[in-house]
Amino acid sequence: MKIDETFAKKLIEGQFPEWSSLPIHEVKNSGWDNRTFHLGEDMLIRIPRDKEHAPPILKEYQWLPKLATQLPTLIPIPIGLGEPTVECPWHWSINRWIKGETVTKERIQNMSAFAEELGLFLKAFQLLDTTGGPEAGAHNFYRGGSLHAYDHEMKVAIPRIEDSQEREVATKLWQEALSSQWEKAPVWVHGDFAIGNILVENGHLKAVIDFGQLAIGDPACDLVIAWNFFSGKSREVFKNTVALDRNTWIRALGWAFWKTLCWPIKGTDTKPLLRILFEEYQTIR
Repeated sequence: MKIDETFAKKLIEGQFPEWSSLPIHEVKNSGWDNRTFHLGEDMLIRIPRDKEHAPPILKEYQWLPKLATQLPTLIPIPIGLGEPTVECPWHWSINRWIKGETVTKERIQNMSAFAEELGLFLKAFQLLDTTGGPEAGAHNFYRGGSLHAYDHEMKVAIPRIEDSQEREVATKLWQEALSSQWEKAPVWVHGDFAIGNILVENGHLKAVIDFGQLAIGDPACDLVIAWNFFSGKSREVFKNTVALDRNTWIRALGWAFWKTLCWPIKGTDTKPLLRILFEEYQTIR
């Protein structure tokens, strides 16, 4: 199945003929899970790349309109749900387009102020009513669930660390991250709270997007940005604003450690971030 502009146009003509005259062109940074296309100036078409990434479409369609009205920051609002067809055998969606730029350090004038903005968003998000929300599990790669889901991967990855001292610290960090769990009521979890899913405008937080890993559970997985984006004072501001307990931060380190060791971004040097995580662990301990 070739998902291109022609494919998207055919879907719109078949199910949303009222928008069939609008131009369609692919979004520059289309994302990993979906092929994304502009529909006119104010809408966005999201088509799952494969069956594995199809379930979040229905989840977002159900929950995002409800959550959006209660948050201080913009999030996507689905306005149309495409039905499966022979050519596209799963649901797809149409969202409101949110204008903004993907966050980079160069686009932020005051990192500490921005850290506070992100922290306040997470606090507000975690306070929303979770009644009936989807529990973390295989559908969202266990984001918000237990790190034990990835223990088998780490048992393979940690022994490959060449430096014996770093390997020892890594073992202790991972074991401590596994030793606790979120003991409060489940909260909303974005699941992929990373710079690629955060939009800014004039140096300030504009929107949080891509809620495909949405679930309720342990918020630790949403805190990884503390180390892979912030540093020094801005990191402390983010941590103080979110205001979560020590064990949650240890589990957050576990999530950051697992992702860095097992799923590094292609072509990046993971050693600097691993050192940051190890140093942070020594501080928290």
